[in-house]
Amino acid sequence: MTDAAERADALLADHGEGRGRLKVFLGAAPGVGKTYAMLQAAQALQRQGMNVRIGVVETHRRAETEALITGLSQQPLRRYDYRGMRLAELDLDGVLANPPQLVLVDELAHTNAPGSRHAKRWQDIEELLAAGIDVYTTVNVQHLESLNDQVRDVTGVQVRETVPDRLLQDAYEIVLIDLPPRELLERLREGKVYVPEQARAAIDAFFSQTNLTALREMAMQTAAARVDSDLARRYRALGEDAPALLGRLLVAVNGDGQAERLVRHASRVAERRHLPWSLVHVETGRVQDETERSRLQAAQQLAERLGGDVVILRAGEVAKTLVSYADEIRASLLLVGRSRPTWARRLLGTGLASQLLQYEAGLEISVLDAREEGCRSVLKAPYYNSQNYWLALGATAGAAILAKAASSLLELPNISLVFLAAVLLVAIHSSRGPAVLCAVLSFLTYNFLFIPPLFSFTIQREQDVLTLMFFLFMATLTGNLASRQRGQLNSLRQAQAETSALLELSRKLTAATDRQAVLKAAAQQLGSTETDVCLMSRDSHDQWQAEAGTAAALSETERAAADWAWKHEQPAGHGTDTLPHGRWWWWPLVAEDGPLALLGIALRNGKPLSAEQRRLFAALGQPLAQALARARLAQDLEAARLHGETEQLRNALLASVSHDLRTPLTAMRGSIDTLATLSDSINAEDRQSLLDTTRLEAERLDRYIQNLLDMTRLGHGGLQLARDWVSPGDIVASALSRLRPVLAALRVETSIPPDMPLLYVHPALIEQALINVLENAARFSPEHGRLHVTVEHHEGEIRLAVSDQGPGIPEAERAKIFDMFYTAARGDRGGQGTGLGLAICQGMVGAHGGRVTVDTGLENRGATLTLHLPLHPQPDANDEG
Repeated sequence: MTDAAERADALLADHGEGRGRLKVFLGAAPGVGKTYAMLQAAQALQRQGMNVRIGVVETHRRAETEALITGLSQQPLRRYDYRGMRLAELDLDGVLANPPQLVLVDELAHTNAPGSRHAKRWQDIEELLAAGIDVYTTVNVQHLESLNDQVRDVTGVQVRETVPDRLLQDAYEIVLIDLPPRELLERLREGKVYVPEQARAAIDAFFSQTNLTALREMAMQTAAARVDSDLARRYRALGEDAPALLGRLLVAVNGDGQAERLVRHASRVAERRHLPWSLVHVETGRVQDETERSRLQAAQQLAERLGGDVVILRAGEVAKTLVSYADEIRASLLLVGRSRPTWARRLLGTGLASQLLQYEAGLEISVLDAREEGCRSVLKAPYYNSQNYWLALGATAGAAILAKAASSLLELPNISLVFLAAVLLVAIHSSRGPAVLCAVLSFLTYNFLFIPPLFSFTIQREQDVLTLMFFLFMATLTGNLASRQRGQLNSLRQAQAETSALLELSRKLTAATDRQAVLKAAAQQLGSTETDVCLMSRDSHDQWQAEAGTAAALSETERAAADWAWKHEQPAGHGTDTLPHGRWWWWPLVAEDGPLALLGIALRNGKPLSAEQRRLFAALGQPLAQALARARLAQDLEAARLHGETEQLRNALLASVSHDLRTPLTAMRGSIDTLATLSDSINAEDRQSLLDTTRLEAERLDRYIQNLLDMTRLGHGGLQLARDWVSPGDIVASALSRLRPVLAALRVETSIPPDMPLLYVHPALIEQALINVLENAARFSPEHGRLHVTVEHHEGEIRLAVSDQGPGIPEAERAKIFDMFYTAARGDRGGQGTGLGLAICQGMVGAHGGRVTVDTGLENRGATLTLHLPLHPQPDANDEG
């Protein structure tokens, strides 16, 4: 490939096949002139002949901004009614129906009105880009997801509307619109950004000199971070590889209050260092409360939005597992949060960072200090389950009663084992907190009831103090170990359940041979008492049809979500940001050349799927999509095979019948020409002979054509069995009557016993099969030879046997005579035939569930061909038809 071609491919790859380009006008704060600059650029492009349209632009009634709208075509906004208000949003479908070259969509971080297709405007922009439309948009730096914590720290305001950083990373161009803070504050005071009342409130709450300076610095840093990305793009445009990226960043999180802050910090570090990154969570089996689980899920979803991967590991030791995984994937940087300070960690140095530093793994380890509010939030929401703590209290009381009853039999040191057993029991059935409480209560009860002086917490003997301390230590240690083992066991059970689900689904899919079997197996495996499953696809009229699972009655919103998921090959529906107001969560099952089916999941309690459930169903969807692709490939291969066989049959038929059809036609034409030319000079006997020859050749031609039609119907599955009750004797009589001219030179004998059962067959087809056998026997029989037709009833079947005195069929060739176009010339008195007669015979009999066999003929000469037809229960004499 030439250098020019490589550069061209690089440019095409950079633009994305059929994908639009995104240009972002970035500012530090509202009022710096982003919309004004965007409209100026649009006006310049329209003067150059580009088709530009305004999708949505917020002028905030600024006269100079509104003046720039003049001359630009505008897409009418779409109206939504919400809580008595009339809201106007971008008409996404209107733009897609008549796409311009460039569309202007202001305020990238805007939240759409309820009822819109997407929850966020940046998702609308992604759909426009996917449709090949270029987009200009604006955004303020405080709306970037990775800077959310930093903006809150600087301004004291938590920004709720955020956009993923990947949008700016994928943007073709970023234009920084800068305005010094003093000038921006002056514009605010003059009412050029907000009305005066709003301006004063904004200055007091957000737009202070300090805040604007910090936001301006963030905007400049964000724009500067694009330099290396632009440099890599230039390398690609030159057909060269950018400098290789080494290593990977891992950020370890759990369910504490700083999880999302860690993810945002990891995203910024990864962007600055140009490292791929992953969020890692180690499941140790520790029981998490609802708050911790929701925080962990939020952090995982945030990582996915910011472009990171999510990895779940299951092990007992967090530090060792993190180091081992980092070494496995060749990570270079590990980011962790500072462990919540406790007296034990201060004394023993058992924080996560301290444990990581004990390993010589060659890793760069960064520790992000925990904020006070994060620590407080953990303390405010401890794991509390009253039943577990009541269990600890009851176990202590029960142990005390049992120990008191056994105190007369056991020595004092052995009584502590009773309390130790109670601690283990609580730890196994609850969590660490109740186990520690049980250990403390057992310690106090043991001292109060059994350590002299009794019924007092005073300890007289020094050895009793040591005994109690050892008891407390052992009780706490064993309680923690038992609680951890129980948690790990639950975690392993969950992992085993997921693995078993994958294996069971794979096993069922492997046994499925076609699409319907695959979908049925998937619906059975994915469905449960808690979830409804629906597998859908498009029919020939582009309408949704349920192929397996629960037949979904789709509302308009759910149908729109299904359409969007199918078209864009991305999840949509309940629990996502795209058309989330329905009941179903849609996951497209995609192959290389497009979607194969649509998987719908709905919880019967109406709640959205959790992040773990979505990941599980997505993982199960991968082998399902592969099985559907395999089934379609098998179907395509079968169609290709049938097409090849059809072509082979067509070619063979043309080659075989070209001579056989010409022979009777030539004879008929000769006879007709003779009659037409010499009709007056030919005597009556010769004229009759010519007419008989013409008739015989016409019948011969008719049989050839009938064989061809029958073979075509058999080969294409078009043979329809119109069954009826018929006597075997009638079939034999009719076949002999039709072949009377052919059999005239032979001695035909029949043996048909009276009271033969009736056959439930297609009479015409069985008659034609018998005619083919008789004609074949006639061709190979000597002149004036015997031909014997026998009908027998034997072991639940009727046998129609035709025996001749021809040369016979060697055993080596008996299996071949039923092949198409196979003929044998020995003893053939009728000349070459098409070789289709016996193949058609076998096909017709086989369609009735019968078979054809070959044996020796009359007097150990010739051949016997027998049609075996199954018997059906005979009809009642009173039945009609």
